[in-house]
Amino acid sequence: MQIKKIALAAAGLLVTMAAAQAAGTLVYCSEGSPAGFDPAQYTTGTDFDAAAETVFNRLVQFQRGGTKVVPALAEKWDISGDARSYTFHLRQGVKFQTTDYFKPTRTFNADDVLFTFNRMLDKNQPFRKAYPTEFPYFSDMGMDSNIVKVEKLGPYSVKFTLKNVDAAFIQNLAMSFASIQSAEYADKLLKSGKAALINQQPVGTGPFVFKRYQKDAQIRYAANKEYWDKVEGPKVDNLIFAITTDPSVRVQKLKAGECHITVNPRPSDIAGLKANSKINVMSQAGFNLGYLAYNVKRKPLDQLPVRQALDMAINRKAILEAVYQGAGQLATSSMPPTQWGFNKNLKNAPYDPAKAKALLAKAGFTKGMDLGLWAMPVQRPYNPNAKLMAEMIQADWAKIGVKAKIVSYEWGEYIKRAKNGEHQTMLIGWTGDNGDPDNWLGTLFGCDAINGNNFSKWCYQPFEQLIQQGRRTTNVAERTKLYMQAQEIVNQQLPITSIAHSTVNQPMLKTVSGFKVSPFGTNSFYGVSIK
Repeated sequence: MQIKKIALAAAGLLVTMAAAQAAGTLVYCSEGSPAGFDPAQYTTGTDFDAAAETVFNRLVQFQRGGTKVVPALAEKWDISGDARSYTFHLRQGVKFQTTDYFKPTRTFNADDVLFTFNRMLDKNQPFRKAYPTEFPYFSDMGMDSNIVKVEKLGPYSVKFTLKNVDAAFIQNLAMSFASIQSAEYADKLLKSGKAALINQQPVGTGPFVFKRYQKDAQIRYAANKEYWDKVEGPKVDNLIFAITTDPSVRVQKLKAGECHITVNPRPSDIAGLKANSKINVMSQAGFNLGYLAYNVKRKPLDQLPVRQALDMAINRKAILEAVYQGAGQLATSSMPPTQWGFNKNLKNAPYDPAKAKALLAKAGFTKGMDLGLWAMPVQRPYNPNAKLMAEMIQADWAKIGVKAKIVSYEWGEYIKRAKNGEHQTMLIGWTGDNGDPDNWLGTLFGCDAINGNNFSKWCYQPFEQLIQQGRRTTNVAERTKLYMQAQEIVNQQLPITSIAHSTVNQPMLKTVSGFKVSPFGTNSFYGVSIK
């Protein structure tokens, strides 16, 4: 009898395993825990992958793996002759997800668009008052001041009116922060006094339904069986984010078949991965920039000669060799060469410790200085080893009398504290989001972005005038001239030291089919299947 029970149990286990394989579970070894699941609140790929690319859709979206904007929750749109109003005609019959914590009673309509954008526009909007938060991307790009109003023209028609022309408006609406929320779900949360749950228990119209989250361990999703896009919908029944912060452990898990796709391998692991017969490594030039930001609101970094000295004391070539190990190229501008409008004529100041030390002395720092140097706690697409980079910069600065204390925090805390301006210098970076130069220059250095992604806290009017004019000009040639001038100013004023553009390597098992590498550094799993 006991033998029979064991045999039955073993058979049951085999049936369960076979059923799981047949159902199809895609496991993604991600690099970190998301700070939350409300895309409008965040700016990093880690957060966007976990929510915007899984649970949500936008009015328009980027074609998977490309930069082309295609219809999504809006089937089409009209632009007025003066380019200051946009009318979106919404897709009908789109269902919001049914979860353990919410069951919708209606399909997606104009009310959801109004709730999504009015929450970002109006600080007195009831839901925002109940759950006060900021929307850094929205404000960094000046959309909070440029969108005059969002109107409901009918159940499936909405109109955006702008104060000024925004040449990248459609591209901006395809970005993760513009993910459409359910007004009905928000109303339920508001009435129950639980508005903050919008960031913990997301509901959208996207390809995957959120199931549960265990911080620093995993996120589980199920396929949205009622997803509106039958062509580019989910091809697996379950999706698991296996949160694995150590890149070497991610590689081992991939080799062992414990995950199907991983992210941000160390440069030293690339050759071994490419030699593995079971693994495919997709590579492309990174649409990114790794850099060191100087907080110009903190003394003595408010002085240009000090920033110039710190900049020319950094041995970029040595960093490129040791940190990027052949998987990157030196940066000479505040945008990558793959971005239109890139100024190819710019050059960095030569590495010159002696001249740097003399500059510091002339600025009154004959005995050097002490500085805080923040280093990211996790590997990012634009920086494969922030700890090593920080140590190399620390050693470079020591040669000119600058004692740098390396500081690090958990990723979410790192970004939060940096936005509050607690740092002096910090390693950070950026991956482009929409293919427009303003997404670099405006988002990283504009005055509107000082409390967001402008970690240098730099607001310089000659630069600001150029990027504002660039936003309001639709002629690409004219915009290019403006942005090339703006890049020159960044190189002259040095709110940052540009370090490198990293090559993106995306390893996955050869059993994975349909995955496409995004130029924007996000990871989408709809349309992806397992052979």
